[in-house]
Amino acid sequence: MPIAFAPSNTELTVRSVLAEEKTKKHLREMGIAAGGKITILSSSGGSVIVAVKEGRLCLDKSVANKIIVA
Repeated sequence: MPIAFAPSNTELTVRSVLAEEKTKKHLREMGIAAGGKITILSSSGGSVIVAVKEGRLCLDKSVANKIIVA
């Protein structure tokens, strides 16, 4: 399921990132890559705040819909 629809306060595993290579590279550099663990902290209007490693990131709706988690 896309990260925008995932439940809050749950640790999830990133299955894939369905974005352009430039965006995938940028997300990898921030710690979001296939096999990685993330936690959804908040979600509203499609935008998502996630905890990745020791930091937090805010993802807009278009990017959040391209990150598939399980």
